[in-house]
Amino acid sequence: MAAAFPVSAYGEAIARHKRFVDATKEWRKAEDPVRRKALDAERKALSGESHEQYLDGLRRNIARAMQAEFGFRERLTRFWADHFTVGRRAAILSDAISSYVDEAIRPNLAGDFATLLKAAVTHVAMLLYLQQASSAGPNSLYATKRPDRGLNENLAREVLELHTLGVEADYSQSDVRQLAELFTGMSFEPGEGFRFRRPFVEPGEETVLGRSYEGGLADIHAALDDLARHPATARHLARKLAVHFVDDTPDPALVDHVAAAYAASGGDLTATYAALLEHPSAWAPERRKVRQPFDFMAAALRALDASGSDLVALPRGKTHGQLLGPVALMGQSWERPGGPDGLPEEAAAWVTPQGMAARIQWAMRAPQALTGKLPDPRVFVETALGGTASADLTFAAGAAATRAEGIGLVLASPEFQRR
Repeated sequence: MAAAFPVSAYGEAIARHKRFVDATKEWRKAEDPVRRKALDAERKALSGESHEQYLDGLRRNIARAMQAEFGFRERLTRFWADHFTVGRRAAILSDAISSYVDEAIRPNLAGDFATLLKAAVTHVAMLLYLQQASSAGPNSLYATKRPDRGLNENLAREVLELHTLGVEADYSQSDVRQLAELFTGMSFEPGEGFRFRRPFVEPGEETVLGRSYEGGLADIHAALDDLARHPATARHLARKLAVHFVDDTPDPALVDHVAAAYAASGGDLTATYAALLEHPSAWAPERRKVRQPFDFMAAALRALDASGSDLVALPRGKTHGQLLGPVALMGQSWERPGGPDGLPEEAAAWVTPQGMAARIQWAMRAPQALTGKLPDPRVFVETALGGTASADLTFAAGAAATRAEGIGLVLASPEFQRR
């Protein structure tokens, strides 16, 4: 699906960001009104290109979810993209999150977790989002010249608390501080991308969870490898996978089984997924999870057999009106997370008056606008729900006054909100 519906490379956003920075610097210094106006127009054009990349990421990710032969892989992509959440921080580059996901997350879905962890944590998008790019060791060469620039613990804290061990694991503030000092040097250069800045590095050894590391990119990777192998990481990831794919309150035996597979395989993700899928708890007939807005929209268009090619060709106005705006009203602002902990999993976060009203409105109006010819609702209720529709819903779909209303009733039904 990534080949069928490719997104722009993150490097394109980096180059655009450099042009924007340069134009802004010149704009601030320019005294000639004509030149200032031209530079301002250039800045606005670059911002427009950035926003189009943002919209294109939404269109193409929905198209992938709609047409994927293996939907589980697309769901895994969204799961790990949320696990390694990044959001708005630097102008223009904030619109290239789909590119970050395609470079750091998607290629590493079926390998080992350590590789995925290193790819996500050291990506420029993550460094910018968690303000790592400007972090300098308090005793570094850079800090002696710029005492106003200090250590930033954001990335280290989130790596321990969210990405690996989990908030309940046995680590201390000292571990956070030492890991933050170890991370110094990972930075960003406009127009180039990732750069390791040796003058930013805190000198000396850093001790994290009882293990010592020297400063440098190789030891940063070594620390991330050790965190990936930690038993607490196995437990944390196992629970997150079980909560996302199976149940808000998963069977402890399922979590134990997945954690054991992760540990026994050394963090092999394919073995971990297999353990999740082979456990009886994953095959309970009842639908236990409420679909998050993106999943709801993609599932609806998949059931309608909508065209991915037509979707990626949507103009800006229709993308805003039929995709971006509605998914935000449902409670999920596309690639604009509320914080580094990502999206909530519990049903109560999604089954809200405003969120459900937005789903109903979209279900009644968007299918016609996005697909053109609608199927017979009496057939669609079976296509969409595979025999799990209630008798009342089956009757309502068949008795609807119009096809649009019948389709809308199916998509807005309680059965379709869950998976």
